[in-house]
Amino acid sequence: MTAPNRATLWGRTLVDELVASGVTAAVVSPGSRSTPLTVALAEHDGIETFSVLDERSAAFFALGRGRRTGEPTALVCTSGTAAANYHPAVVEASQSRVPLLVLTADRPAELTDSGANQTVDQEKLYGDAVRWYKTLPEPAPEARRLRSLRVAADRAVAKTTGANPGPVHLNVPVAKPLEPTEAPGDVPDSLADEAPLAVEGRDGPFVRTTSGTLEPDDVAMVDIAAALDSADRGLVVAGPLTPDVRDPEAVGELLDATGVPLLADPLSGLRYGSLAAERPVFGGYDSYLDADGWPDPDIVLRIGASPTSKVLRQFLRDADARQVVVDSAGDWPEAEFTATDYVEADAGAVAATLAERVETVPVGDDGPEAAWRRRFERAEATHWDVVEEVTEPATAGTPLEGAVLSAVVSDAPDPATVFVSNSMPVRDCDRFGRPRGADLTVLGNRGASGIDGITSTALGAGSATDDPLVVVTGDLAYYHDTNGLLSVARCGVDATIVLINNDGGGIFHILPIEDFDPPFTEQFVTPHGLDFEHSADLYDLSFRRVADIDDFAAAYRESLDRDGTQVIEVRTDGEASHRRRERLHERVCERVAADR
Repeated sequence: MTAPNRATLWGRTLVDELVASGVTAAVVSPGSRSTPLTVALAEHDGIETFSVLDERSAAFFALGRGRRTGEPTALVCTSGTAAANYHPAVVEASQSRVPLLVLTADRPAELTDSGANQTVDQEKLYGDAVRWYKTLPEPAPEARRLRSLRVAADRAVAKTTGANPGPVHLNVPVAKPLEPTEAPGDVPDSLADEAPLAVEGRDGPFVRTTSGTLEPDDVAMVDIAAALDSADRGLVVAGPLTPDVRDPEAVGELLDATGVPLLADPLSGLRYGSLAAERPVFGGYDSYLDADGWPDPDIVLRIGASPTSKVLRQFLRDADARQVVVDSAGDWPEAEFTATDYVEADAGAVAATLAERVETVPVGDDGPEAAWRRRFERAEATHWDVVEEVTEPATAGTPLEGAVLSAVVSDAPDPATVFVSNSMPVRDCDRFGRPRGADLTVLGNRGASGIDGITSTALGAGSATDDPLVVVTGDLAYYHDTNGLLSVARCGVDATIVLINNDGGGIFHILPIEDFDPPFTEQFVTPHGLDFEHSADLYDLSFRRVADIDDFAAAYRESLDRDGTQVIEVRTDGEASHRRRERLHERVCERVAADR
């Protein structure tokens, strides 16, 4: 490897080592101080580079790729406020354990705290939101320093995908010249001969990192298996963001062995796909767990993050049951503080071990375990029957928002990637998105649950797969990230964007503040009156506004069969949709209570 100056040598060495460590993609925003990194990325054949102009959108785009692939995408920006714009996506990556490698270019040390232009304190800029942080040494054509650079790159990549995956921040100070211009004598001609290992690296990563699986304690597994064997009413709850359940079949084997019901959040990775194709997976729990007379479980095995459903969270909070929380990262994902056991181990390994240790429930058993399963089966059937009733249009032009999510999930192609926004879309996906055997990868940003960066995250996820991409977003989330729409053309991502427009913050209708107006309408609902068709014109997207749910279903299916990106806007009444959700809940609870 030769280089015209030390900054170029530094950039090439860092990028070369990142590629050797398995990084296959980078998202770059334009800037001067990051020139050595940007040029090195553009020159390297082993990495795909995406150009995203707005740093906030760029960070969420990289987050989306990491969420879809489970591998880190490198993120590169210049110094100053550019790096600060990464912070929301870094927080989300941390909270939801998504691999992300942040490379922020910086001014050399002598310019810090000097009033120099575009210079801010970037030391530990993201606080404890990153798994590891390091300011790299400044570029120098020295063997030891170059080896240090390669080791730091390998260590950073390993940290993003370790037992507790998440973001890593490398701050990269570099002095001029930044461009690959000749600087005679800056890099000795003899460097490659004198230090070939430092300059050329090794065949593969400079340091190979091997990560193991955190296996469950055998004594604990014997105890929990015995508790499952003795329980009449066992339950498995899979919350969102379950990166360590890489093999759903392990969960399936546990269900087969115990016969316990599985309540699967739409973002758990277990509500859709092979598990749901072969076994009952329950997704209607939000409507019936608080029905009169619904009994408590005896034992609950919980994997993943806190469930989306408030009804399910409160059911777990109030249940007089042994609750076993399984988490491989050493976190405590249990905000109701009612768990009785905490198992720090890989969730898939726990499920597989328990499946081997429990006494298999006989098929067709008429005991209390079978009665418990049948209760869920009847309640689930009731829920989906009532969903069909309430999703019929009440009046022309006012489709139920949940009906949109129902159609999105039921008509999504197999396979497909479906990304749902926070606020009401993810809640309606939970309530109306019926389990399917289709290979649907349903994603959302539920770590910090913000509505910023939704479009960019979805497009990033779409860039990492050949599956059709469906994005379901609300009007405020769409407005927040209109900059992200530029990635459709610049990054070559096609999508069907479903825009549910209730003219403001419809979610506030489910909160007590609804009873206080003013300030409810102007300060919480915040109607904006925006015509989003202009945004489609700006980014050269197809736009269609539909009148009712039948019109939406037709437009949705048509979009899925077309190339390019289409925005389908469904105008709804947020308050009316909420009232219909309430009626769904009441009707299901009444029927389930009468059937007990």
